[in-house]
Amino acid sequence: MSDWQLDSGDIAALFDRARLRLARELRGLSQVQLAKEAGSVTAASISQFENGHTKPASSTMHRLAVALRVPLAFFAAPARPPAQEEINGYFRSLRSTAPKDRQQALAHVHLARELTLELEKYVRLPELNVPRFPATEDQPLSSADVVQAAARVRSYWNVPRGPVADVVRLLEQNGVVVARFRVSIEKVDAFCVDFPDRPVVALGADKGLRDRSRFDAAHELGHLVLHGADGPVADKATESQANEFAAAFLMPAEDIAHELPARLDWPTLLRLKAKWHVSLAALLVRAKTLGVMSDHVYAQAWKALSVRGWRKVEPGPLGAPEAPVLLQRAIEVMETTGVSFAEFIWRSGLPEADVRALLNRDISERPRVEF
Repeated sequence: MSDWQLDSGDIAALFDRARLRLARELRGLSQVQLAKEAGSVTAASISQFENGHTKPASSTMHRLAVALRVPLAFFAAPARPPAQEEINGYFRSLRSTAPKDRQQALAHVHLARELTLELEKYVRLPELNVPRFPATEDQPLSSADVVQAAARVRSYWNVPRGPVADVVRLLEQNGVVVARFRVSIEKVDAFCVDFPDRPVVALGADKGLRDRSRFDAAHELGHLVLHGADGPVADKATESQANEFAAAFLMPAEDIAHELPARLDWPTLLRLKAKWHVSLAALLVRAKTLGVMSDHVYAQAWKALSVRGWRKVEPGPLGAPEAPVLLQRAIEVMETTGVSFAEFIWRSGLPEADVRALLNRDISERPRVEF
């Protein structure tokens, strides 16, 4: 019997406690809330299920599946080794991110990894090809190390001089999964999780700013390159290094320094924004960092940004944010082999609505009746 044809008794026998927790966190529910949603089960029982002390009866598992809007098969342990339950993401600030929101965001990323690994049963995805230049306890990263790392990644990936054409596409071409989340985690900024098999970069969709999104993607790449799975999470120095990496990766000194104005010249800055696809704010910081702009002019520039309201909404919009395509194209290639999306969902045991959200597929995707 194939794994996608298991009956409820088999699924109960193969029950994976991590899958229950993943489904619960995906819905943003506490154990108490889930118990109320499911009925005829206590929060203490759910805790026992998630701790691995007991397994739910088949009837209880059915109620949990309905409450959590996941197929029953989702609870069966996958054949592959699970990700570490305690694996962390690089969130910008743990203080401003509520634990519940963080857990829900991480659950979405775990689901993106699950979807990717399921797809790899049918299609070959780009090999993971991210160079790593981590710090060690004996030798912490200096500013020069971070800048050099950005240059080495550009060289390793054969990025031509000048602006990076598409940061998201570059990540995907080198085996990093990128997803935009349009549901549930609007309060969480971009972050990444460095799974050993497939790192996942999560980008928010609420801002809709191409320049901000590109910097976010480069920032998360910095975490993967410099900090890996074991780096300090939400550490001030770590976040500062990722920002410095992103600036050097998107705006190499040798290519942009001679273009940056030393005085406050908005027409020039707006032209550079259009060329490099970075924000005015990022250009100002780069001009100061590279010693082109004095501290006095830099301070004046930020005051002007505030007065004009440009710290919230900058002029010179650059269009839609870069769009991830790897997972959607993987589905399309799989479908050419004779495996339909519906069959894939059935075999995978993954929740269809959430997979469609990850792929940005229309939830209703049905033929339209034309007159």
